[in-house]
Amino acid sequence: MNRHVTVYCASSGAIRPSFFEAADEMGRLLARRGYTLVFGGGQVGLMGEIARAVHDEGGSVLGVIPEALKEREGIAYDVADELIITRTMQERKRILFTRADGFIVLPGGFGTLEEFMEVLTLKQLGYHDKPIVVVNTDGYFEPLLSCFEYMFEEGFAHERYRSLYHVAAEPSDAISHLEAAG
Repeated sequence: MNRHVTVYCASSGAIRPSFFEAADEMGRLLARRGYTLVFGGGQVGLMGEIARAVHDEGGSVLGVIPEALKEREGIAYDVADELIITRTMQERKRILFTRADGFIVLPGGFGTLEEFMEVLTLKQLGYHDKPIVVVNTDGYFEPLLSCFEYMFEEGFAHERYRSLYHVAAEPSDAISHLEAAG
């Protein structure tokens, strides 16, 4: 059975090398474990890094990119095994969601956080039960996780929702969690 993992991550290349190293490691591990990478279809930033790493290890890559971004020269990962071009960002997000058996969140900006929050909220509301793993490279997500803790403390989120996501210190921990989740 071919398993599909959607990875949300940065399109920025103006970030520390350690984030690229973690994306490379994640891509290689996904390929070695037989997962198909489902991602935002870009060849830039961590998106490009993880896709190239999956391909370097002989794995399969499914990219989903909106038409408007594809038209920008040098953005699309055109060598993906399958590249789906959507009309809108909402259509892209729907495909990234429906094609996934699980989700991994690597460091990223507003778009990454928005996608993470959406799949987290959908799981909270019972629309799916797919694993969500946050890879906390170099403590990147600590401020967000502190915000989550404050939400729990103040009663804005019930304690039972701690189980909606798993925080991994490194890519291998993320893979272990996906494997355990089935």
